[in-house]
Order: sequence, then structure tokens, then C-alpha cells
Amino acid sequence: MGWVDALGWFGSALLIYSLLQARILRLRVLNTVACLILIVFNLMIGVWPMVAMNVVLAAINLFFIIRLLRERTDDQAYAVLPVREDDAYLAHFLHVHRADIDTYFPGFTGGVPHGRLTYLVQHGDETAGVIVVRDAEGGTAQVELDYVTPRWRDFSPGEFVFRQSGLFRDRGFTEVLTPPGMVSPYYSKLGFTQDGDRYRLTIV
Repeated sequence: MGWVDALGWFGSALLIYSLLQARILRLRVLNTVACLILIVFNLMIGVWPMVAMNVVLAAINLFFIIRLLRERTDDQAYAVLPVREDDAYLAHFLHVHRADIDTYFPGFTGGVPHGRLTYLVQHGDETAGVIVVRDAEGGTAQVELDYVTPRWRDFSPGEFVFRQSGLFRDRGFTEVLTPPGMVSPYYSKLGFTQDGDRYRLTIV
């Protein structure tokens, strides 16, 4: 097998692999790279219909990538909706994502104790995540769960929640503590400072 054939096989394998991604931005990026590789491959062997198809697919992917990247910093893209800790939809959402939550938040017991502040993070009519907060008094909000579904992890809804929504400021909090022991925390990117196995943010 020559290197041209190998290029075609690699592009095809990458195209298939891209469709297995749960994160939509990663899917679009990998799919675009695969299309570009297949454009080169099909140009070299002179299969013009496949060249045209992959050019169109790459253009479609680029359109959506640009739109998705714009949404990362668009404060209109998300909404934070308060719900009761015993809300039926909240319980259903936590149950559906139980295994993934256990992976990233091993300290979260599963149910939401009475008296917690609970919020759904919405993107349109789709739930992107859940925030569970305990009032630790003294102006401190202790976040017990800050879960985002795999589909939305490339878009940092956390930036909206902690930096743009006013969620904590409006309730009189002056600092936020993140869940202790969280796996793969992202808070340093948002300006939090590390404090042992958790992160701290001062609300200004």
C-alpha cells in the first residue's frame, strides 16, 4: 500500500472517529480535518465528486465551528434557572448522568440535601448542566456540584455561571468555593485561585 492509499485510509478512519465524539465542537473540528485530508486524497486520484462533497462538508463544519466559538463568549447563550432541590426533572437529570457525575465528583452523594440552592444551566431548551450550592455563611458559597454534560464541556458554561450571570453576587455571596476533590477541574482558567484540593473565587 502506497502513501496515497494510507492517506485515504487515515482520512476515512478519522472521519469515523469524529462521529464518535460526544463533545460537539471536537466532533466538528475532527470532522473538518478528516474532510481536508480526503479532499487532498481524492484530488490526487481524480475522484471529483468526492472532492466536491468533502469541500461542502468542510465548509459546513467551519460555519458551525465559528458559530459555536462565538457562543462561548455570548452571555445570551445560557440561562441559569433556579429549581427546588426536590424538583422531579432535576432528580431525573441527576439519575441519567449518575455515572458521569460519580467520575468527576466522587464526593457528591447523589441526592440534593434540603436547603441547598439548585440551578439548571440551560442552553435554549437543552440542559447543559446543574449547579448545587450550600450557603456556608459569612458570604461564602460552597459549590457541591458543578456538572456539565459532555456535549457542552467545550463551551465553558461555567464562565457564564461564575463570571457573567451574577448568580452569586445577587444572593449576597462574596466568595465561591468549588467542590473539593473534583476530577479535572477547570477553574484556574476562570481566575480562581487554588486552595488545597479546591478553588476559591472572590466576587467583586
